[in-house]
Amino acid sequence: MREPICVLANAGSGKKAAHRIDELVAPLRAAGLAPEVRLIRSGSALPAEARRAVEDGFATVIAAGGDGTICTVADALAGSGIALGILPLGTFNFFARSLGLPQDAGEAAKALVGAVEREVSAGEVNGELFLNNASLGLYPALLERREAAYARWGRSRIAAYWSALRTLTTYDRPSRLRVTIDGRTDHLRSPVVFVAHNAYQLEQYGLTDGVELIRQGQFAIYMAPELRRWQLLGFALKMALRTARPYRDFTLEGGRDVEIVTRAPRRTIARDGEREKMKAPFRFRYLDGALRVLVPAGEG
Repeated sequence: MREPICVLANAGSGKKAAHRIDELVAPLRAAGLAPEVRLIRSGSALPAEARRAVEDGFATVIAAGGDGTICTVADALAGSGIALGILPLGTFNFFARSLGLPQDAGEAAKALVGAVEREVSAGEVNGELFLNNASLGLYPALLERREAAYARWGRSRIAAYWSALRTLTTYDRPSRLRVTIDGRTDHLRSPVVFVAHNAYQLEQYGLTDGVELIRQGQFAIYMAPELRRWQLLGFALKMALRTARPYRDFTLEGGRDVEIVTRAPRRTIARDGEREKMKAPFRFRYLDGALRVLVPAGEG
């Protein structure tokens, strides 16, 4: 691992969180490395702190957090040549797992000691990086309702399922979209467009039809058909049971350059689980060799 090393930890508040991060970096220090730990108390401060780590000349930046945290740090590091290491602290940790890192953060820290660098691709929507997926329509609405439920009742599967049911039964009519994929344009009405970049995540969701597209160096672009609210429930059930199939239940396309035009001048975009308002049109680009990441020896 190249030095100097910075650890950016989305740690929240309190001494317990700081102690946990110290425990996680202990294997690095035991190996003779000297990481500088920077605790981020507010998620809104993370983008600026990631940029500051780049400006301060670190050769390796280790991001400790979930997929959203990893994505934010990766956005700052893209194209810089700085290596990105990951200590997975989220619920799903799709990107870390796709690199062969253990899901347990303590084991991941040990794996980083002897890790090697590997160049990986990424996606971009309107200039903002994503590693797993980006989407508009129903999926961002689901995330928004789920976070509201978590804030009210705490994080639980019941809260997640209830928020999903509420979203599906109250979601507005599908949007009118003009979708251009690698120069091919189509006009459609769809409740959701899901642009996937991470083959591992698709495998976990049972969406294996798009895996080969990603392995060929393309996005896998999923577009649901126009559905009434009661039909959305059936569609969601098929997705949950992994019985949905392309060309029967949804459209699947591969491409590297995607533009989506909507009637609304601004829409909420979900990017690796984080939501933000963006101006239309929405331009998705496939970026080869966008990042250098640390992977366990044998995975490089």
